Amino acid sequence: MKITRQHGILLGVVLILIAAISLMVSWSGDDDDIARELDEEPQVSVYVSDTGETLTLGLEEYIQGVVAGEMFPDWPTEAYAAQAILARSFTLAFIAEGGLQEKYGTDVSTNIEEVQAYNPDAITPEIKQGVEMTRGEVMTHDGRLVKGWFHAYSGGITASAKEGLDYQEEEPPYIKSVDLPDNEYAPEDVTNWMTEYTEGELLTLLRKAGLNLNSIADIRIADTGPTKRVTKIEIETADGQVETISGPEFRLAVDSTRMKSTLVNVFEYGDGVLKIEGTGYGHGVGLSQWDAFKMAKDGKNPEEIVTSFFNEVEIKKLYQ
Repeated sequence: MKITRQHGILLGVVLILIAAISLMVSWSGDDDDIARELDEEPQVSVYVSDTGETLTLGLEEYIQGVVAGEMFPDWPTEAYAAQAILARSFTLAFIAEGGLQEKYGTDVSTNIEEVQAYNPDAITPEIKQGVEMTRGEVMTHDGRLVKGWFHAYSGGITASAKEGLDYQEEEPPYIKSVDLPDNEYAPEDVTNWMTEYTEGELLTLLRKAGLNLNSIADIRIADTGPTKRVTKIEIETADGQVETISGPEFRLAVDSTRMKSTLVNVFEYGDGVLKIEGTGYGHGVGLSQWDAFKMAKDGKNPEEIVTSFFNEVEIKKLYQ
């Protein structure tokens, strides 16, 4: 199968869980993330970033546009359906936390940096079918909606939030590291990638990230995590100054579409050039989309796909 187009994802990182639509449910205090059943499908107000208009959509129609924005074309319906569970959970959780009411007077926006990718023009019959397969379904842990991250490709093993995202809070109980088999469907540019940076490029990028550097004499991996992802990098200047930066922060600083993950096997600096080779695409936490693709091809249903990547989660249907 030839993949011709990829809709923006990266993300860095993606939360995920439930919400309150005042029409149906009253949420308050510490109970905002409890997975309560709803009488009907919620309506979602959407700020369209390109035009400034506001739309009101049924949640399922909105989720179709999110899945179209977050995934690839021509994928198995079950993979779309699994992604819909994460997108639906995230949307409801985001709204429960207040959404974008203070900024736009809406629940969400179409800006990927604020909420999720959204591309209604890319909705296909298969995406519609996938969303309908899991209509009303969200992920829960201990009765509460979960924050479920996702990424493009794991490189064969997923990471904890602390390792993959430099997550500063307590590790969520539903996040786990999962070993995954070789994936014959993942394309070469995410299974084996290479990039190079000159000293000048690195100085420009790292200064934008807040590091006060005047030169780079050496740059090296200082620490790795349980899955061998880079968790800390040291940068030494010509005058002996040493700056440290987390692996995930470094990846974002130097362009996460070039350094595609922190799961690297070559990290060498010499003659003013940094060479990096690795595998995987994204932070490595939670659901791996290309591995979800393989699971769908292998016959797993959407609920099995989602629960494979998380610890002790349950899929709950909130409305018919």
